Amino acid sequence: MTVPVFREFLAQNPDVEIVMVSRNNFESLFADIPNVIFHGIDLDDYKGFLGIRRLGKELLKVYQPDYVADLHDVIRSKILDKIYVRKGLKVFKINKGKEEKENLTDVWNLDKIQLKKTVERYADVFRDMGFKVKLSHQLRPKTSEKSGIGFAPFAQHKGKMLPLEKSFELVKILAEKNTVYFFGGGKKETETLESWEKQIPNTKSLAGKLNLSEELDRISQLEVMISMDSANMHLASIVGTRCVSIWGSTHPYAGFLGFGQSENDVVQINDLTCRPCSVFGDKECFRGDWACLEELNVQQIIEKI
Repeated sequence: MTVPVFREFLAQNPDVEIVMVSRNNFESLFADIPNVIFHGIDLDDYKGFLGIRRLGKELLKVYQPDYVADLHDVIRSKILDKIYVRKGLKVFKINKGKEEKENLTDVWNLDKIQLKKTVERYADVFRDMGFKVKLSHQLRPKTSEKSGIGFAPFAQHKGKMLPLEKSFELVKILAEKNTVYFFGGGKKETETLESWEKQIPNTKSLAGKLNLSEELDRISQLEVMISMDSANMHLASIVGTRCVSIWGSTHPYAGFLGFGQSENDVVQINDLTCRPCSVFGDKECFRGDWACLEELNVQQIIEKI
């Protein structure tokens, strides 16, 4: 979700350069943004406190930054923050709004409200540094020639994933008039999607066949992507493709709707007072019946498309 923020921040502040420190495999996400230097790392090379301290020293030596932006605020980055503060650097970190999110996901709280969007929380870090940045919240399509429907039926947690039998039914209907491309990763997901490809005409599984750069390029060419509240929604945002997103125990109120994606393209059960019960979909169902996903019907998704 940082990618569109970087793009618009740097367009408005062209004299700034950002050194993005993250896992090696995310480099493709930032490849086309001017003034971003991507410093990829393998976390196995920097294990424990001593490893993180060594990373901190290496980054200081190579880049000599004017400011440090902690856009993650986890144990590793907290260690780096302390190192940099002791070196006299100004460190600015994201306000995740943890208390607000705990209140939002309290199943007994009936007064659910929209919290600040996560992309605005990222932008706030740069605003705190004194920079001006106004996010457009608009998709930027990479190409005008679009065709086919993308479908990413999987998510990391059960609370974010439409039951597979419903997903299968959805694809059968969509593939009658459209070519449907499957996206996924890992052995089990790949096997499932290859099986669907054999069973449903006019479908093609891309799972396990593309690297991240190729996947982004393919998503950019789609007319629409259908995704759970998952990484694929954000990949669609990066390349300016409209995404119809499906939400279960999570909710756009927590601020994680893809950059530029429309709330009108959100598919969810609106009259369950227990929603959202989780920010990331990693909790067990409070009711025990996963009604937020089981009560979704395929027609709701088709109508959005």
